[in-house]
Amino acid sequence: MIIKAFNTWAFKREQPGNPERLVPVVEAAMRAGRPLEFVLYWGKGPRAEIAAPDLACLDYLGQLAERVRQAYAPGAIFRLIFTDTHASLNGHPAAAADAYFGAIDAAAQARGFASTRLSDVVAFAREIGAGAPEEEPSGEILASLIACAAKWYRGEGSTEQGALDYHRMNMVEKRAVAAAFPEAVFVTFNGSEFRDLFPATLPIFYMYSLRRGVGVKPWFMSAPSDAVSDAPPAERPAV
Repeated sequence: MIIKAFNTWAFKREQPGNPERLVPVVEAAMRAGRPLEFVLYWGKGPRAEIAAPDLACLDYLGQLAERVRQAYAPGAIFRLIFTDTHASLNGHPAAAADAYFGAIDAAAQARGFASTRLSDVVAFAREIGAGAPEEEPSGEILASLIACAAKWYRGEGSTEQGALDYHRMNMVEKRAVAAAFPEAVFVTFNGSEFRDLFPATLPIFYMYSLRRGVGVKPWFMSAPSDAVSDAPPAERPAV
């Protein structure tokens, strides 16, 4: 009943990954009498300030949380993982990233959500010895990351090197997230073609970002009109 409350085409863009993990995660929350936890990456785009697309996305997440609450009294909590590591890699000044993430954090807290920094999650994982073996990206994944880096990477070196660095970071980070939040559902606005970038042991919920049919990440939207367009721009895979 709880899973049916959110695992609906009103929110999901495709069937969940690791679906066999959904039931154990929900059952663990019920046994503990705690909210069902969802974790998701929240990235940094060109904007340094919060805007209408961000608020629309947070409200959409709130709608999903309310659907869970109607089926399960403790409800659901969303934990935003601010990808400060990716912002730094992409060449965003720390002050701009801090300002943007701070504004998103305030809006998230107003909706009952929680947040953390991805750098802190990685630091925690290292403390408990959750290491990451070397993994090379597939040709398809690498090509997609290079295309994305060509749009958003402003760091040192080539876009190809930026894409490789991004992949290596993700291989560490996905293990860190799994270690820090072992009983959570991992939410992503990407599709399953990027499954290798997400925690291997967590159920993955592939979700629209603002409403059904819109998968563009809000931090890549530059104007309010982008949030309501019936023809959203092309997908940007990296966070």
